[in-house]
Amino acid sequence: MATTSANGIELYFDTFGQADHPSLLLVSGLGAQCLGYEDEFCEQLAAKDLHVIRYDNRDVGLSTHLHDVTVDAMSALIAASSGEPVDAPYTLSDMAADGMGLLDSLGIEQADIFGASMGGMISQTMAIEYPERVKSLTSLMSTTGEIEVGAPDPATLTALLSVMVPQQNREDKIQGSVNVSRVIGTQRLFDAERATARAAVAVDRSYDPEGTARQLVAIFASGSRAKGLEQLSVPTVVMHGDEDPLVNISGGLRTAELVPEAEFRVLDGMGHDLPLEYWDRIIEGITVSVGRATL
Repeated sequence: MATTSANGIELYFDTFGQADHPSLLLVSGLGAQCLGYEDEFCEQLAAKDLHVIRYDNRDVGLSTHLHDVTVDAMSALIAASSGEPVDAPYTLSDMAADGMGLLDSLGIEQADIFGASMGGMISQTMAIEYPERVKSLTSLMSTTGEIEVGAPDPATLTALLSVMVPQQNREDKIQGSVNVSRVIGTQRLFDAERATARAAVAVDRSYDPEGTARQLVAIFASGSRAKGLEQLSVPTVVMHGDEDPLVNISGGLRTAELVPEAEFRVLDGMGHDLPLEYWDRIIEGITVSVGRATL
């Protein structure tokens, strides 16, 4: 178990590959622990001569949880949808600073950044706010923070909010996670047995639905990144599944539209998850982005 202090937060992290290879920071999505980037996925990236770093964001996994802070995610959603300010204990900028602090602690001046969903939002924020630190950006199934794009299907949003209601029974905790995976994931590839096994590992490692709610409020409070994305000059690849019910593909299309010379790749038939069947295409997109940074 490895932890480090970064930006006033204790962050859990682990690494794959050789430290003298180019560093690739993997940023996780809403409520997702770093184990969501499975060992085999990280090992395949490391086999591309990359030094892969995955970590738990604040309020999830084995990193610091802000247990004393309570939020009202529904009120924050309503405020954000109305264009009103959202009161939040932290924003995506704070979470981006956490990731930069982790790189500092590892003595890494520059890194390629990959993020999925909220991890894509944080990765975009890193590229905007720390341009000298980010060599390339790969954003998967994410969006720009503009309310006009990337909106979830209403039923999917309801399922997501429901999992933020704390459960006391272990089986209920696991089943809640499986239910969300079933709703947001790639329907034709959903494997209930695999989803249950992964959920059990995650629940036993760390269970904090209130932490997920705080992360969600951070998204609502952070607003649009459109102006910042227009100013980016880093090699960027944007990928998005065309059957994503949680973050509509319009979010990915808009991201690629805003970032100068970004490449957009459609992942046909993919929902809001990381199915094994798509790993090769996702890893190829990452390596293309990384490769352009070294030219």
